[in-house]
Amino acid sequence: MNSNQELSGIQKAFPLLTEKNVDMKKEIVAGITTFLTMAYIIAVNPSTLAAAGMDAGALVTGTCLAAAIGCFIMGFMANLPFALASGMGLNAFFAYTVVLKGGVPWETALTAVFVEGIIFLFLTLFKVREAVVNSIPLNMKHAVTAGIGIFIAFLGLKGSGLVVANEATLVSMGALSPTVIFAFIGLFIVGIMDKKGRKGAILAGIAVSSVMAWIYAYMNPEAASALGIYLPDGIFKYQSIKPIAGKVDFAFLAHPKDIGNFFVVVCTFLFVDFFDTVGTLVGVASRANMLDEEGNVPNVGRALLSDSLATMIGALLGVSTVTTYVESSTGVLAGGRTGYTAITVGVLFLVAMFFSPIFIAIPACATAPALIYVGYLMISSMHEIDIHNVTEGLPAFITVISMALTYSIGDGLTIGILSYVIINLLYNLFSKPEDRKHVSAVMIVLGILFLVKLLFL
Repeated sequence: MNSNQELSGIQKAFPLLTEKNVDMKKEIVAGITTFLTMAYIIAVNPSTLAAAGMDAGALVTGTCLAAAIGCFIMGFMANLPFALASGMGLNAFFAYTVVLKGGVPWETALTAVFVEGIIFLFLTLFKVREAVVNSIPLNMKHAVTAGIGIFIAFLGLKGSGLVVANEATLVSMGALSPTVIFAFIGLFIVGIMDKKGRKGAILAGIAVSSVMAWIYAYMNPEAASALGIYLPDGIFKYQSIKPIAGKVDFAFLAHPKDIGNFFVVVCTFLFVDFFDTVGTLVGVASRANMLDEEGNVPNVGRALLSDSLATMIGALLGVSTVTTYVESSTGVLAGGRTGYTAITVGVLFLVAMFFSPIFIAIPACATAPALIYVGYLMISSMHEIDIHNVTEGLPAFITVISMALTYSIGDGLTIGILSYVIINLLYNLFSKPEDRKHVSAVMIVLGILFLVKLLFL
């Protein structure tokens, strides 16, 4: 094999290497923006999984390392600006439902995550996951984008303190606290800078809100603490991953009565991760105008393969399911278009392993401006939906509102696709043959699976 052929093989394996004329400054800013909006996972994931009896210090390192490797795989293999880390919701299911409520050792729960990754790997290699992504109708893809926009804007409003829980009405408006003020000053900065065409607008909003919050914490630590704002507890810190790494344990196979419970756990991880990832890939790629002429996500097979490998590696490193993050949309809106954005996020996660106190101290009110503003930008995809056609518009509407109101991209996609299949099949049942709409076999199978899930799981 000559050098040209060898280079061609390398480029085929790592399409990022074929990129030319890349605006590296824009890609790096996009990566920093994405990282800062998802850096909360460095604090939240260890706190959540530590409830299962795992070592909190080791979890900080494991969370950062798994995220970095996942981002590198996504960047080099898929050449897409999507970042990965241990998924929210999945980590809570891991700790509170599987381990604490179910009495399953955390080592066995990690094994379930590892098995889930293996199953995903085979589903990806046989292009089952790719077929699911590509089978979603274009109107529904635009709806997923809008739904994610409302969902992450809701996360931002909640993080700012403007939206709070209420037992009588589920949610209500919170008080005009300092966190709300910090968040909206940051939001106004983002909006004004973006309107004037300034680069790094979202990043600037996060930075300004963080500095204001830290100044407030310095001046009034007790009041700030009550609002979840803390000064960085030092600068440098690193802890060994040894207490949690390599703890995947198949010893439960010696007890047949445990296999059934293990299978249910694997299926739950599998289902939630599958459709959270599908929804995120479709929604973020759509908003970035990255869909091809047929409405498909570019390199979707490689993106899903990256997700599968990252999940397996994460389990071996001692953390819950690693998945594609919806916060990637902030980097995409900041101009990220290639794998260099994901690689930048990965590098920052490696740095964060040694400077975790700083990143952990970035408060929710500082990431809120980015989430709210990106939500505003993503909701614009609503105008692409044929809202006046009930068979297309109604399922799209259900998808959009379900993502926010169920607090889950995966559940919103589940309800949306199920409604699409039912509405269109009923329409076909009462229509003339020439007026009937084509509903793909993949969508029908998904509808059946979703119905079974809602009824029995």
